[in-house]
Formats: sequence, C-alpha cells, structure tokens
Amino acid sequence: MADGPSSDGQVRYGETSALPAPPGLAGARDADDGTPMDAAQRGKGPFIWRFLTWHRVAHGIVVLTFYTLVLTGLPLRFSCAPFSAGLISLFGGVRGAGIIHRIAAVGMVSLAVVYVAYLAVRVWKARDTPQRWRWGSDNVIPHPRDLVDFLKQWKYFFTGRDRPKFGRYSYLEKLDFFGAVWGFVIIIASGMMLSFPEFFGAFMPGWLFNVATIFHGEEALLATCFLFIVHFFNVHVRPDKWPLDAVMFHGRATVDYLEEEHPEMMSQVEPNLQKPVSRTPVVDHPAPPPTRSQSLVAATFGFILLGLGFAILGMILWAFIFC
Repeated sequence: MADGPSSDGQVRYGETSALPAPPGLAGARDADDGTPMDAAQRGKGPFIWRFLTWHRVAHGIVVLTFYTLVLTGLPLRFSCAPFSAGLISLFGGVRGAGIIHRIAAVGMVSLAVVYVAYLAVRVWKARDTPQRWRWGSDNVIPHPRDLVDFLKQWKYFFTGRDRPKFGRYSYLEKLDFFGAVWGFVIIIASGMMLSFPEFFGAFMPGWLFNVATIFHGEEALLATCFLFIVHFFNVHVRPDKWPLDAVMFHGRATVDYLEEEHPEMMSQVEPNLQKPVSRTPVVDHPAPPPTRSQSLVAATFGFILLGLGFAILGMILWAFIFC
C-alpha cells in the first residue's frame, strides 16, 4: 500500500507516514531516545481510540469531586494538623467547606447512580452473549480469569517468565476500579447518615452515628491512600509508564502500547486497522494523533493532579507523625 492519504482524503493503516510524528507532551520528549513522555504515545502507530468521550468526562467528574472531597474533609479528619487551619480557610471556613463537600458528594453520588444504571443495561443486553461481555475481557467486572492472571503476574515478577496477557481490562484496572467502588459505598452510606441525621435518627439508634463518623473518616482516608499509591503506581509511576500515561485524558493510544498493555484486545482492533481514521471517538478504531494542544492540556492536568495527590499523601503522613 502506498504511503500518503487515500483518494477520499482519509488516512488508513499502512499510510501512517502521512501522519505527523506523535507530539509527546507539549513537544517534550525523553532526552535519551526522543520518545514522548506520555506512555500512550510511545511506539509505532497508528493511534487507536481506547476510551469514548463519556468515559473521559466521567473520569474527569470523579477526579474533580474526589479531590474536592479529600481537600475539604482532610482538615476535619486531622483538625490538629498544622496545615488544617490554612487549608480549610481556602474553602471559606468550616461552614463553606461543609457546603462544598456536600456539593461534591452529590456530584459523585449522581455519577455513581448513572454508572450503575449503565452497567445494568449492559448486563441485560449481554444476557444472550455472556462469553464476550459477562465473562470476557471487555468487562470491568472481576471474574475467575483475573485470579489466574494475578497468580501469573506474581510468578512473572519472580521468574521473568510467562507474563500474563491482559484483555481490555486487566485485574490491575479492576482492582483500581472496585477498590474505589467498595470504599465509595461505605463512604456514601455513612455520609448520608451524617448529612441527614434527623431522618435517619427517626429509626436508627444514636450509637450508629458514632460508628458512621468513624467509618466515614477512616474509609475515606483508606480510599485516598489507595488511589494515590496503588492507582498512581499502576497507571503513572511504574517504570514503563513514568512520568505519565495520558490515555484517559485524550482517549487514544498507539498500537504498540495496546499490544504491550492489552494484547488480547488486539483481535478486536486488528480488523479495524484498514478503516479510515475517525476523528469522532469510536472504540478500537483508528484515531488521529493527539494534537500539540491536546498533549499540553493532558500533561498540564496530569502533572497537577499527580503533584497534588503526592502533596496530600505528604500531609497525611505529616498529620500521623505530629498529631
């Protein structure tokens, strides 16, 4: 197949020399080999759509609401810490922080309700084809294959052999997802009790509110540490991803990236490689490379969120040591 655009003006796989080189993050590249800093842009193309727009919007809502909840709740959990007074003043004092905390909670709960409804519809539609979605690699819900992959991964860590081949969602991503979901269920339930004490107090004993207060604070702390340690490591900090994997920000990744990270989903990607590049996100279809501005936005938000997350971990450690 000749290089360059087709007669219809669309670029197809095999014509990728007509595409500009992946711009990396705002043009920044590793000094040693010139590769982009964004792990999702490393390797050979073409680029493939991995996430739809609504996936990225939902992720953005989770990030915004979660960081808001953490920053407004941390001064209450560690009221004795030196940073608490200054931090809570940024949100207008205790009253202002409480209002902002509840607004963020409403946003997170609303998204959770929408996502549960989405999963219910997906499961219902897949009732006649359980192998691919219910028990296949397309599903974010854990199943027995994930336990096998977990054991093979640890074998690979110690022996360097028999590395597991992941599908669309590996057990690591499911661990991130359901580790957060489990925590959110406890946090939301206890938070509802504390937000509406008159309603729940009409049929619940008073001691349960003390339990809810403990559960809410400790589970929120656990969820924060889990996300900023386990999730950050799996997605951004491990050597083959450092310093950033921005696939969730711009929604696309190179074929080399997908072959390395999710080789079993390539059976669904390969039939689409000859199709025209789609500027509208279509999962598993060829995508245009991220533009310089898109890479800049992804890098800016990504590094801000990483830095803020590590700063929060530092504040938690500081509070445990000095409080």
